[in-house]
Amino acid sequence: MKHLRGVVRIWTRLAHRSSGGSRPRATSESAHLTVGVALLRRSSGKKIRLEALLLLIAASVGCGPRAHIPLRPIDLQGALAQADSGAILARSLAPVLYLQRDERFPLSRVVAVVHPTKPVIAYHLLWRDDVNGAWIPFTVPTDQEVIWAGYDPTGAPADVWTYWHGTLLHTAWPRAQVAINVQWGKHGSMPRGLVESTLPSPKTLNFFFAATRFLIPDMFLSRAMRGGPATFPYGYDRYRDFSRVMPLTDKLDAVARTEKPEKLLEAVFGKKYSRKPNWPKGI
Repeated sequence: MKHLRGVVRIWTRLAHRSSGGSRPRATSESAHLTVGVALLRRSSGKKIRLEALLLLIAASVGCGPRAHIPLRPIDLQGALAQADSGAILARSLAPVLYLQRDERFPLSRVVAVVHPTKPVIAYHLLWRDDVNGAWIPFTVPTDQEVIWAGYDPTGAPADVWTYWHGTLLHTAWPRAQVAINVQWGKHGSMPRGLVESTLPSPKTLNFFFAATRFLIPDMFLSRAMRGGPATFPYGYDRYRDFSRVMPLTDKLDAVARTEKPEKLLEAVFGKKYSRKPNWPKGI
């Protein structure tokens, strides 16, 4: 597949609100950070004392909220029947996700929304949690991400947009299955084959990999509150290993045809979710 280019920037809020390419070696800075983590772990006694200190800090700050994802509705108002043409199209265009191989958080819900007048379908993904910030009071306890698939008059994919930490990535797409790489722990979504150097600064994979080192205290606190990994104990090559395949065709909990899906998403995701954009600007 040709390298895919094109980034459309719309805002710069990070993930809690709201690649099939070549694999460069980790930079010397990244290597130094890894050594720093190794030194931190050298003494099991020190590690235990560190965890105790972080738990004490978490207790003094307060506990972050916990997710309350509702049961899957049996009779969901506004949902399309499986035989509806919109539901059939949504299943046929449903992306294939390529998760980073060590991803720990499950994908809890998927809702497809067919735009009533534009040739685009939104796929709203609800991940059980995010690796950062779970200990902070009043945060959203789940992680919503969105992928949009545009299609041509024949129903074949033509464009792909993905939500990437407050920025919408966009690329034209060949007449082939939509494929998406999913970032470890944060679940930012990238069109598979995207040239990674086109990611907007500072929201690059290098930066987020470095964050798995300098945000270790945050990750420990998050694990103490809601579980999840405390570290990413591997190198940069593995951080970019998007090899766990997850087709979405059979994971759709609901398909609807509407321009404003908030009520439907509340019924499937719960009232407290990130409420990321319903549609790309300018479609």
